[in-house]
Amino acid sequence: MKIIYKITYLNGKIYIGKDLTNAFRYFGSPNSKLLESDFTEEEKKDFTIRREILWQSNDATNGEVSKKEVELILKYESNNPKIGYNRSPKFKEK
Repeated sequence: MKIIYKITYLNGKIYIGKDLTNAFRYFGSPNSKLLESDFTEEEKKDFTIRREILWQSNDATNGEVSKKEVELILKYESNNPKIGYNRSPKFKEK
C-alpha cells in the first residue's frame, strides 16, 4: 500500500508527504530546523500531532504517487510558509 498523508502540528501548520511502504510509525521528513523554530522549548516537551491518510493505492507506480503528492501539496497549500512545512514545489503568491 502506498499512501499520501497530511501531518498537522500543534500550531496548525501542515506537512504533506508520501510513504511507499505505508509504515505506521512514519511521520514525514520536514526540515527539522524549520519545524523546531516554530515551537518553544516548553512546547517541545509535550505535544500531539495528527497523521491523516489523504490518498492510498495498491497499484500506483512510484511516479504516480509522487505526482499525487505534489497535487495535494498544491491543493492544501502546505508549501506556503504561513500554512505548512513543505518547501517543494516552491510556493508562488497568487
